[in-house]
Amino acid sequence: MRSPLRRTRRTPTAPRDGATAPRDGARLAGVAFASVLLLAGCSSGGTGAGSAGRPVAAPAQDVLLRAAAVPGPDPFTASTVRNTARPSDPTGPPEGQQAREVDGATPGLYGGTRAVGSCDVERQVSLLAGDAKKARAFAEASGIPEAGVADWLRGLTPVTLRVDARVTGHGYRGGRAEAHQAVLQSGTAVLVDQYGSPRVRCAGGNPLRTPAPDRGGVYVGVPWDAFDPDHVVVVRPTGAVVAGLVIVNATDRTWIERRTGSDGEEDRKPAVEPSCDPDACTLDGAGTPDPDGSGPATPAPSTPDRPAPPEDVPPSPDAPTEPAPEAPDPSTEPAPDPYTEPLPDPFEEQPVPPDGELPPEELFPSGTVPDGPDVFEAFEG
Repeated sequence: MRSPLRRTRRTPTAPRDGATAPRDGARLAGVAFASVLLLAGCSSGGTGAGSAGRPVAAPAQDVLLRAAAVPGPDPFTASTVRNTARPSDPTGPPEGQQAREVDGATPGLYGGTRAVGSCDVERQVSLLAGDAKKARAFAEASGIPEAGVADWLRGLTPVTLRVDARVTGHGYRGGRAEAHQAVLQSGTAVLVDQYGSPRVRCAGGNPLRTPAPDRGGVYVGVPWDAFDPDHVVVVRPTGAVVAGLVIVNATDRTWIERRTGSDGEEDRKPAVEPSCDPDACTLDGAGTPDPDGSGPATPAPSTPDRPAPPEDVPPSPDAPTEPAPEAPDPSTEPAPDPYTEPLPDPFEEQPVPPDGELPPEELFPSGTVPDGPDVFEAFEG
């Protein structure tokens, strides 16, 4: 049985027998505080710099261990997890290799049950809509407008993690969202955005963002049996919007393609399945490789076949023959004058629309531009 990884903090004790501090205590405390400030000013040499002028390292952050089915402290809402089968865990990374960063569109990173979402999205919308203060804190932590919380949630995809993943989580305390670093256990039901990044933990309605760069820290909480710090992954958002995620069906270990933003009602068999078995695939950060490690499982997109050039067909003997046109004599053909078209004047002022009128429509892009992926900083090992 592995021992819990906890940190204890000592709290100061009050004076015995209700005694009060001496009258000069405040004066001594002020002198000590001033001395500390003076020493800090002398040693820093400037904001964020050490005695040698080097920047001071940011303090290490504790990393909270979050079991899959436990809401945990400071939830935003009640659990919206549906009773779905737990997906099988993929095999670990190849021997001697740590799976630290994994692209959000990697096949097998997520799992689920065919035609059933792992989270009740509409219940999540309803729970936040019933508490304006929580909805405001949720929107701020998620980086979205408060008025767009419902539509944003309905655009996420309910799936289940198949690996332990590090994230920036948010708890609700004192009317506001407080960020913390966390590791979510494999089997955690999450809502994923259009870039493949986990954005909501459904067990407590907690907003999720990409994790801070690793600067050490202590794992706090009770680790699960399969927990291994070397096999914790960081999900890297894709560079472009993905139309669907290739996930593992938890009931029969087959591949499912789930359309982004759907609740599972449109699940189907992928047009091109990964070449490895769902239980044999490994996650190495560059896609799901073949079992022998020879290359990525997802084949490269095929290019359309080009039509073959027509074969030379000999002319029919009965067909009339036409004389070939005579080639023009280059000595008599006048060369085109390259200066007949006037060049634009680079110093000519462009027309400016009068006040109150909009510029021409061609200056604006057509259609709506999708929101960019969550800000991702490279994970430092």
